[in-house]
Amino acid sequence: MTISAPQLVGGIIVFGALAFWGGAQFRGDLPFTAPAPIYDARAPDSIDLAPLFKAWSLLDKNFAPATTTATTSSNEKLWGAIQGLAHAYGDDYTVFFPPVQKQIFETQVQGDFSGVGMEVGKRGGYLTVIAPIKDTPAFKAGVQSGDIVLEIDGKSTADLEVDAAVNLIRGPKGTDVKIKFSRANKDQGTPFVITITRDTINLPTEDHKLRADGVYMIAIYMFNSNAPRLFAEDLKEFEKSGSDKLIIDLRGNPGGFLEAAVDMASHFLPAGDVVVTQDYGSKAEPQVYRSAGFGDGYAGKKVVVLVNGGSASASEIFAGALRDHNRATLIGQQSFGKGSVQQVFDVTKDTSLKITIARWLTPNGTSISHKGLTPDIVVDLPDTLKEGEDPTMDRAAQFLLTGK
Repeated sequence: MTISAPQLVGGIIVFGALAFWGGAQFRGDLPFTAPAPIYDARAPDSIDLAPLFKAWSLLDKNFAPATTTATTSSNEKLWGAIQGLAHAYGDDYTVFFPPVQKQIFETQVQGDFSGVGMEVGKRGGYLTVIAPIKDTPAFKAGVQSGDIVLEIDGKSTADLEVDAAVNLIRGPKGTDVKIKFSRANKDQGTPFVITITRDTINLPTEDHKLRADGVYMIAIYMFNSNAPRLFAEDLKEFEKSGSDKLIIDLRGNPGGFLEAAVDMASHFLPAGDVVVTQDYGSKAEPQVYRSAGFGDGYAGKKVVVLVNGGSASASEIFAGALRDHNRATLIGQQSFGKGSVQQVFDVTKDTSLKITIARWLTPNGTSISHKGLTPDIVVDLPDTLKEGEDPTMDRAAQFLLTGK
């Protein structure tokens, strides 16, 4: 199954967990125009598969199961071998789906779910919260960007794929899930458990207002299908306000549709300017996404984009494009760094492989993957903030009002 829906660029959103796939990932991998693959079911000429078959035979003859009734089918052994092969590539987003997992994955792609409302991904080998979604159970329970997920209902996440973690966290509305976290600024990283009651997740898209100091603020929480229309309406309100200072707040925004990011960046960039490049390495020619050039690019307006560790994928594409074309200053903290592209392929009718096939590059050629974007002005946050405090927003307003 090759996903041909609009291309998504997010991490893995645990709406409980509906997974939004990032980097420009699936559920997303857009009107996908990757090069047509050529498959060869034969073993590579340079590989001697005899050790694999010998290991299979040795296991069959010598393995002692825990109980006399425990059995492992030939298909289960084959699926395990393929999972090991995918794991050998060392990429957290290249994953094999056996039959049950494939069915769950496809259901997640197509449906709406109840859950806890946070996006998770892998960082440094650890299952990490990219961002809690505003006003969801996870957000209200105090989950923060950067929290490391250690256990889900008592099950360790040490060797757990992101998709498997998503499946454990999601569940029926009204049920509880106990998640053990670790947080650097909480008792020097002492693990703590939060019990979260799952609920229907209604994704917010935007907020906007004219601040008392004359700075206009637009917050985008998700690059979903409604975001381009709502953002265009917000920009009209910005023009009506008479302000020439704009803050676009992408903190905690885990991504969404690639097309939304390109569309929204087109309000600020001339037609033809590169928004992002999909780099296939040596596999194929890069694919370039360009601005449609809406309006005059808000000439004379000062623009700041806020980012933090919860800004991922489509957020990084949008922010990187405006910064590289000198249309905005980035302020905040290092972004998450989700800049890879996944495509899903059938292996059999009941199994599939999700494979990282490309990386996202900003217009200046900077890879978004792993490291993310470093703000032009980095704001160091204290371990704790009082209610209503927002040093990053304050720093952005200061920059726009004083130029410093």
